[in-house]
Amino acid sequence: MIPPITNPMVQAAYDKLPAASQKGALMLRDLIYQTAHELPETPPLTECLRWGQPSYITPKGSTLRIGVPKSGAFALYAHCQSTIISQFALTFGNEYKFDGNRAVIFDGIDEIDAKQLKLLIKHALTYKMKP
Repeated sequence: MIPPITNPMVQAAYDKLPAASQKGALMLRDLIYQTAHELPETPPLTECLRWGQPSYITPKGSTLRIGVPKSGAFALYAHCQSTIISQFALTFGNEYKFDGNRAVIFDGIDEIDAKQLKLLIKHALTYKMKP
């Protein structure tokens, strides 16, 4: 279900992450693929490098990126002009740290709540689909 990383540039980006960030970043990657697998209406994910960060996109979605923020161990980024992060913050704002409308920031893997984050990921992967 979770494919191996086949893009050497994406692999290099993960390899460059600090050890404390790498495990959490890879857990977010797995969660993105798990969520995509649960959404039969979405085309397959494309894994690529955008802005130097591992990125995940579908033709009917908005890009999700994984990286290291200025503060925190790792983060899940969405397009800052979308409503992806802001809508997630309305529901779970007291449970996470945010970088405005652009990212959810994590200090450790214990902060990853798969059930909650799948809502954010689903929103991103289907962002351009008509209801």
